[in-house]
Amino acid sequence: MGKLSIMLQGKCKNRKESSLSWPLTKCFHHTNTRDTATRIAEEWKVDFSDLFIGHRFSHGAHSKIYHGIYKQQHVAIKIFQVGECEEDGNLRSLLETQFLREVAHLPRLHHQNVVSFIAACRYSDSYYILTEYQQKGSLRAHLNTLESKPICLRKVILFALDIARGMEYVHAQGIIHRDLKPENVLVDKNCNLRIADFGVACLASKCDSLRGTYRWMAPEMIKGKCYGRKVDVYSFGLILWELVSGTLPFEHMNPVQVAVAVVHRNSRPVIPTHCPQGLRDLINQCWALKPQKRLEFCQIVRVLEQMIKDIFL
Repeated sequence: MGKLSIMLQGKCKNRKESSLSWPLTKCFHHTNTRDTATRIAEEWKVDFSDLFIGHRFSHGAHSKIYHGIYKQQHVAIKIFQVGECEEDGNLRSLLETQFLREVAHLPRLHHQNVVSFIAACRYSDSYYILTEYQQKGSLRAHLNTLESKPICLRKVILFALDIARGMEYVHAQGIIHRDLKPENVLVDKNCNLRIADFGVACLASKCDSLRGTYRWMAPEMIKGKCYGRKVDVYSFGLILWELVSGTLPFEHMNPVQVAVAVVHRNSRPVIPTHCPQGLRDLINQCWALKPQKRLEFCQIVRVLEQMIKDIFL
C-alpha cells in the first residue's frame, strides 16, 4: 500500500494529514491482564500519532471500516459514528454497548481462527477499534466473487473446519458470538478463515436482549426464549449450507419473512442434491429445532476432520 494518502471521510474529509493529530482520549491497547473495556481504558493509553487511515473498504449499518497502518502494521479500523445518533438515544446507547462488548471480549481471544485485536479508543463522539487487516475481506465477499457457484467439497470442509475450530475456542472461553454469519468471518492471505465482530457477543452466563441477524438466527433466539451457546451452532449450520449451495439462505425472503418461516413453519433451506450424505447429516444436526439435538463445536471439529481423512486421505 506504501504511503497512505489520508483522506478521512465525513467530518474530516477535507483534512489532509499524515496521521491522526487530534487529541485522542480514553484510548486503550491490547492486554492479557484485563478482561473488560473499562479496565483496559483505565490502564492502557495509545499514542495514535502512528495511525494512518487509508481507504474505506467496508461498512455496516452504523460503522465504517478502513484500511490503515498502525505502528508499521496493516490494520482494519472500524469507526462507530456515535455522534450521528444524537436524536436517537437508544441507538447511541446500543452502539456504545456494542463497542464496549467487542473491546471487552476480543483482547481475551488468541487463536489462529479468531481475528486479532490491536487497539481501540474513543475520540469525541466516535469509537475506533483496530484489528489485524485481512486483505481478502470477508467470507461474504469471497462468496460473492464466486457468483453463486458452489465451492469444491475439499474447500467447503476446510472452510467449515476453520470456523468450527475458531468457535470451539470462543465457546471454551465462555463467550457466545450471537451473530455468526459470512460477513463476520474474514479470509486471511492464506485463505484461512477467522471469526470477527464480537459487537453483540456475550458471556454465556450473562446474555441479554442483544441479538444477531434474522437470516442466521436460531429459533429460540427469534422467539425471545432462554438460549445458550447452541445458537452459534445453528448459525454455523446455515453458513455450512451456504458453502455447499453457493447461495444466500432464504434468498427470496426479507429478514422478517425469514423469522416467521423459521419460527412458525420450522423452515430450513433445501440442501442441494449434490451434497454428500455426511455433510447433509451434519447440516441437519447443526440447525435442529431443539438446541439439545445440535452438536457442540468440539464434536463438529471431529466430524469434519474425519471427513477430510475419509474423502481425501
